[in-house]
Amino acid sequence: MQNPKEIAVVGAGLVGSLLAIYLKRAGHSVHVFDRSPDIRKIQFSGRSINLAMSNRGWKALKNIGIAEEIRKIGLPMDKRAIHMMDQSLNFQKYGKDGESIYSLSRGVLNRKMIDLAEKEGVEFFFEHKVWDVALSEAILKIGEDEHGAWEERKYDMIFGSDGAFSRVRHRMQRQSMFNYSQEFLEIGYKELNIPANEDGTHKLDNSSLHIWPRGNFMLIALPNLDGSFTCTLFMPFKGENSFEQLDTKEKLVNFFAKYFPSTDEVIPNLVEDFFKNPKSYLVTMKCFPWTHNDKVALIGDACHAIVPFYGHGMNAGFEDITILNELMAKYGDDWQSIFTEYENSRKPNADAIAELSYRNFVEMSTKTADANFMLQKKIEKWFSEKHPDKWIPLYSRVTFSHQPYSEALAVGDRQDAIMKEILAIESIEEIWETEPVEQRILQLLSE
Repeated sequence: MQNPKEIAVVGAGLVGSLLAIYLKRAGHSVHVFDRSPDIRKIQFSGRSINLAMSNRGWKALKNIGIAEEIRKIGLPMDKRAIHMMDQSLNFQKYGKDGESIYSLSRGVLNRKMIDLAEKEGVEFFFEHKVWDVALSEAILKIGEDEHGAWEERKYDMIFGSDGAFSRVRHRMQRQSMFNYSQEFLEIGYKELNIPANEDGTHKLDNSSLHIWPRGNFMLIALPNLDGSFTCTLFMPFKGENSFEQLDTKEKLVNFFAKYFPSTDEVIPNLVEDFFKNPKSYLVTMKCFPWTHNDKVALIGDACHAIVPFYGHGMNAGFEDITILNELMAKYGDDWQSIFTEYENSRKPNADAIAELSYRNFVEMSTKTADANFMLQKKIEKWFSEKHPDKWIPLYSRVTFSHQPYSEALAVGDRQDAIMKEILAIESIEEIWETEPVEQRILQLLSE
């Protein structure tokens, strides 16, 4: 327990709600402000990419004792199901036997997290719009609109967990020596849906993350507990095979018949969902510093928003909380030291997962259907099973370990260079499971 403080958390999303539980358990009074209505009282649809909880996220939940409760609302996925153009299906295991990521509905999880935080005694203030922050005094300025009258609320400390377009960070950006960048992809996404069968079962394998890789665009589907799948269509906004082109029912139906024929039977509301649901944007946002004195700190997407192709936006945000909690135990009430070490230790890892996430779009949309890539994965799995102390695949380092993202990225780059040499061996597709190949990999690792 620390000396109790009055702390405000701006943003009632996943990271903000979990952080509030941690802060309340540490003995603080915690108020959470969110500009939106209470998510538990509204319909949540049309803009969601299902979440994929992995070891980093589970660690943060386990440390506070709520992991098993959250596990009940998720479904384990131990593999990718790759839907090829010829309608054949290839499966690619994520890790070793028993290793899975969990599909979770963002809306269902967010509601659960808010419920759990309220049980701890956290107070939530929905439809409270924060427009500005007095950083040095930790004062929130709240009002109905940006140019109207504002109410001031003073706290001992403020955490900004209000997402990629954070108002707390917006205020910090107006300080000297604050670095900030954002980069939008030319690819957006739209939510679609595969409903459950009449008996409540899933229409597709529910232990897989389904991918229809088509080069510069793709469709993915993640299972939900109710038998449905949340689907996401990723594609360019403009140009060939883009949202811009799919402007009529006829064009949309023909496009899906050509590129996603296996979905004909399972997405009955394609036209309705496509034209009803909004196009959404994908952004990578980086900034530094993440803190202001011992008064204000950013966390989660507010300081490191990433594209969703590694499924680690939530996991990285939850890991922020794990690290922050460890530093609270280390430094006690010395919040200046806590904040300084927090931002310095997390910034390189946030940059690394941003890079990994950007790269993974190419892997998911193109490489998963590539014969060379599939062979590489077979070789890596075969070699890592023979030499688990010498080779852990990059995906496993990122998803099933707690190795810092920056280290995983560096090791992954070295492994990829080795695999390029191995794949260049003559007739490698016929001799990959042989001792000479094994010895060559060992030799390259030792160089």
